[in-house]
This record gives sequence, structure tokens and C-alpha cells, in this order.
Amino acid sequence: MKRTKYLSIIAGLCLLLAPQTARAAEAEKGIDVAGIVFGHIEDSYEWHITDVGDVSVHIPLPVIVKSSTGWHVFSSDRLKDGAEYEGLYIAQEGSHAKKIVERNAAGEEVRPLDISITKNVLALFINSALLVAIMLGCARWYKRHEVNESAPKGGVGMMEATVMYIYEDVVKSCVGAQYRRYAPYLLTAFFFILLNNLMGLVPFFPGGANITGNIAITVVLALFTFVLTNVTGSKEYWKDIFWPNVPTWLKAPVPLMPLIEFIGVFTKPFTLAMRLFANLMAGHAGILSIVCIIFITAQLGAGICSSMSFIAVIFGIFLNALEVLVAFIQAYVFTLLSAIFIGIAHPQAETTTENK
Repeated sequence: MKRTKYLSIIAGLCLLLAPQTARAAEAEKGIDVAGIVFGHIEDSYEWHITDVGDVSVHIPLPVIVKSSTGWHVFSSDRLKDGAEYEGLYIAQEGSHAKKIVERNAAGEEVRPLDISITKNVLALFINSALLVAIMLGCARWYKRHEVNESAPKGGVGMMEATVMYIYEDVVKSCVGAQYRRYAPYLLTAFFFILLNNLMGLVPFFPGGANITGNIAITVVLALFTFVLTNVTGSKEYWKDIFWPNVPTWLKAPVPLMPLIEFIGVFTKPFTLAMRLFANLMAGHAGILSIVCIIFITAQLGAGICSSMSFIAVIFGIFLNALEVLVAFIQAYVFTLLSAIFIGIAHPQAETTTENK
């Protein structure tokens, strides 16, 4: 009953407020659904929080670039609304759209060295600090309590259960005898991805940043797995790639199977990056698209807008709940596949004893 009551209140507020807000926006210009969706999932030089009337409430972030004239450090507010500052401005279109550019001697737009603190970078700092704080809080509990005295409860107990599950059922079972060597990375990857996935679903500051739905972030995470897998891979692993145990005619004179195996070395991390990126980006885009239905139908009349708003609210709640599940699943799948790839690089036949 309580859940039904809360859903009714939320839906009622949306039905009352959405049509009036949407009509005001539609009176000036049409709703740019693509702009709203991509404005959320793309990175930016400011952290937009909300709009109060015509006033934009946002956090300006520091711009740090090295152009042809040297280093520049200033607030992103100086580049707002297409303004130019110290020869730098944000491109509005073209291959460098929404990026800081300058013009060279030929008048062409070129990108300077850009290490600015963008929205995603700031969110990474915040989420990483939050993750460290959570882990240190759990460690502090274990320092104050003897393991044999009492089992942890609450958040510490949940963290212990999660760590033990990933450690025993994923890391230990998939990596093999050398699991202790790779457990720190795999556990860190799991909790880092999980926390960023969940924080991306929080609709207010400091949440809402699309970190794990950014291809640059997922590529770097996949590269970590790629390096660990191939740099520490055993001789048997590389032998199975360049001289696999298949009929000779598949290996010579045309190295068909070695070529396929070698391509697989690169497709494995590629699938890791694309799976995480696509699932999280699609989830954010889906939720925003559903919400935009409220504003798109605003000029079609109170009856249609009210009914569609109610449907949009219900589907929005459902998609948010689904995204919470996806946040856990994608963190688990990335960790599981990384552990499997690392385990493949260390065949069990190579080791004779298991670390305990």
C-alpha cells in the first residue's frame, strides 16, 4: 500500500507540473529530444544541475589547455554561449563539436592539448574518493572488532558478502592457481564499475554523470585487462595462439588458425569495452527518451498529455529499477570475463600447486 501511495504521489506531481512546463517550452521552440539525451550522456566543461526560470544553475569547471600560445587555465564560464577567450572557444559543429579549439595560421579549427577537469573527470574523482571512503570504513570496522567475536552487520556485512562472493566464485574459480595475484585488480574493477554505474542513476549532484557509458572509460578498463592477460601470459598461452592444437593443414602453409587466434587477442578486450559502454549508454538514453514523452505530448491536449505522462512515469520507474539490476550485472560480467581471460593465459597444466 505504501509503495502504491508513493507511486501515485509521484505520478500526480508529474501530471500536474509536466504539461504546464512543457507548454512553456514548446511555445518558444520545439523539444530537442536528441539534444536532451546526448546532452546528458556526453561530457561537458560544466556540470549543469538545473534551470530556475531563465537562470542556469551549474558548476563551472576549470579549463586547462596548452595551445600554440602556451598554457591557459581559466573557468569554463568564460567560454559560455560560444564566447572566445584567449583565442580559445568551444566548437559548435564539425568533427570537434563541443570541444575546445583554436584557429591555426590557415584559419582551420585545431584541438589544443586539453587536460581540463570536465564533468566526467570530476565525477571520477568524486566516485573514486567515495569508493576509498567506503573501503576504509570497512577496514576500520575490522580493526576495532575481532573476527571471532561477532559478524559484521549492515553496510560492512554487505560489503564482506560481496567481496567473498566475487573472490571465491569469480576470481578463484576462473583465474586458477594464481588467483591471489590478480584478485586486487579484479575486485577493484568490480567495485569501481558498480559504484560508477549506480552513481550514474542518481538524478542530482554529485550523481548523474555518464561515466561507464563513456567509451573512453570502458576502453581504458578493457586495456587494463588486455595488458594483464597478455604481458603475464604463460608460454603455453602464446603457443596455443601461434601453434594451436589443430590439424597441421589449418596451421601451415596458410596460418589460418593462428591468425584467428591472434585476432581473438584483440577482440576479447574490444567486446569488454563495447558491452559495458553500450549497455550503460543505452540505459541512460532509454530513461531520458521515456521522460521526454511528457514534453513531446504537451501540445496535444490535457487528456493525451496526462495519460502519456502517467505511462512515462511508470515506465521511467521501471527502467530505473531495471538499470539498478543492469548496474550489478555489467560489473559482474566485466569482472567475470576479465577473470576468464586471465585464467586462459595461465593454463592449469602449467601449475602443479595451488596457492591457498
